Amino acid sequence: MTDKPDKNKPASTPEDILKKYDKESDTMMYTGLMAKIVSAIAIVFSVFQLYTATFGVLDAQLQRAVHLGFGLTLVYLLYPTRKSWSRHKLHPFDLLLAILGAATPAYIVIEYRQLVLRSGMVSSTDLVVGTLGILLVIEAARRIVGLPMVCVVLAFIAYAFAGPYMPGVLAHRGLTLEQLVGHLYFTTEGVFGIPLGVSSTFIFLFILFGAYLESTGLGKFFIDLANAVAGWASGGPAKVAVLSSGLMGTVSGSSVANVVGTGSLTIPMMKKLGYHKNFAGAVEAAASTGGQLMPPVMGAAAFLMAEFIGVPYIDIVKAAIVPAFLYFAGVWLGVHFEAKRSNLKGIPRKDLPKFGVILRERGHLALPLIVIVYLLVAGYTPMRAALVAIVLSIVCSALRKSTRMKPIEIVKGLDKGARNVLSVLVACAAAGIVIGVVTKTGVGLKLASGLLDLSGGLLLPTMFFTMITAIVLGMGVPTTANYVITSTIAAPALVQMGVPVLCAHMFVFYFGIIADVTPPVALAAFAGAGIAGGDPLKTGINASKLAIAAFIIPYMFVLSPVLLMVDATAFNLIMTTLTALIGMIAVSSALIGYLADDCSLLERLVLVAGGLMMIKPGYITDAAGFVLFLIILFLQLRRRKAAADA
Repeated sequence: MTDKPDKNKPASTPEDILKKYDKESDTMMYTGLMAKIVSAIAIVFSVFQLYTATFGVLDAQLQRAVHLGFGLTLVYLLYPTRKSWSRHKLHPFDLLLAILGAATPAYIVIEYRQLVLRSGMVSSTDLVVGTLGILLVIEAARRIVGLPMVCVVLAFIAYAFAGPYMPGVLAHRGLTLEQLVGHLYFTTEGVFGIPLGVSSTFIFLFILFGAYLESTGLGKFFIDLANAVAGWASGGPAKVAVLSSGLMGTVSGSSVANVVGTGSLTIPMMKKLGYHKNFAGAVEAAASTGGQLMPPVMGAAAFLMAEFIGVPYIDIVKAAIVPAFLYFAGVWLGVHFEAKRSNLKGIPRKDLPKFGVILRERGHLALPLIVIVYLLVAGYTPMRAALVAIVLSIVCSALRKSTRMKPIEIVKGLDKGARNVLSVLVACAAAGIVIGVVTKTGVGLKLASGLLDLSGGLLLPTMFFTMITAIVLGMGVPTTANYVITSTIAAPALVQMGVPVLCAHMFVFYFGIIADVTPPVALAAFAGAGIAGGDPLKTGINASKLAIAAFIIPYMFVLSPVLLMVDATAFNLIMTTLTALIGMIAVSSALIGYLADDCSLLERLVLVAGGLMMIKPGYITDAAGFVLFLIILFLQLRRRKAAADA
């Protein structure tokens, strides 16, 4: 049951690259009746979510059980057990798992009253169904999330049983199979915990909203808009990549999908202009990864963060604004200095789309984004804001004939939204298993204490070890699951040291994301290299240099919470942001090797030192760093003038 390769198909199309580096894109390609059945299940799934969001969600466990049932069914119908199996014909084994994937959560819906009356007592039937349900979640995670996530989940399950045999502070009494299954599958502390609860409410609606925005042609609008704004500047196509990826990041939660979506247009433009293929792929990877830092969607983890810390979602969005601006400013500066160093020009203005024409013809497509931000600021719940925005995206597309969605496209949007949520849904369910073991064994506080002991009770070493933990986990675990795990086992260590809760959670969130461009497992960089035809490792190194801001910013907002709007005034926010931005200019120019002229090794070292001084909050360090920056800038300007005169 294997597919024969198509000799007429190019070896590395964007679709091939997406399937290679993004597991959720490598799906079955049914035709005929089977395609209609799968689409019907996906559409009913979306209709259920819209109905409950409009008329009121069910009891927590019921809502989450139905959500998981739909998700597991679609995962087993769309993602085959083995990569070598046909992508056109459903294997009987996958059909069996799809049926079980629907049946095990349905057991909770059918037996809900009895389960409540038993109040934690696990019957033999419960034990069988619960064990099967947990195994189905783990297998679904292997198919759509990846093996590293499965290893993490299995390690925590093993820890739950091995408690009496663990050394030192990690020891606990151990759990029986009945205790573990009862806790993980029949309470709202495990599989059906907060992560799946957020997936079954906020996340689904925002992903459905993103699916409709993509259907309206918003992505092409963003790329054309970015071309009109920045295509003419030095290194124009690279700046277009940064700007368009940032805009796409407002609705897209996937680094790899963003790389393929915008990179298939921007990377060839960069190479044509003269950028090296390894740098062109790196620009798109760094910019697309930063898309997950852009409000309002932020890779879906923002909704989990709001629930975990217990703050309104709009507070997370506000906190993310300045760091996201600094991140993209850092990538933009790296691109600018590389363009100046290599003397790369922009695209002639006559070959670019006109800004006014683009806004007049397709500007209405961005209205739903503006409205959803307004509704969130105005105090509407994320669910209500997303519902209004979904309807508005359909209505706005109808304002012009060229962008109007046909009825069949509206229905297809429901199908696409349900499919797009599957990876997040399964990641949330699997992460719930980790949280369930942590809450049942108390290992979270033990790990936080161990982290503090390892760092000697000092803040900077604690931050460093937390960063390493988040990056290592992020190399194989999606942002959502990575955030859930690190916020459970690593963020508490920072909180114990007096770091504000929001700062601690944003810290692990940032480093979980930046793993997508951190070698050796830099999926976004590998995807960029695939499109550019470059070397994946060199592309990853270049992307890490461009994304250096993401390695620095989390330290900044822990040391200076003002950047996250924590106890911020207008004056200290502006000053902190301004000095941080100048610090970014210094560090970016040092890494590229160009400020106003080519940098010597000594100048690069001085620029790094000055930049880091300005990034660290404090008037003395800011002043010292600024002086060092001005000295190098003055020397280079004088040297360039002398060379021009000569």
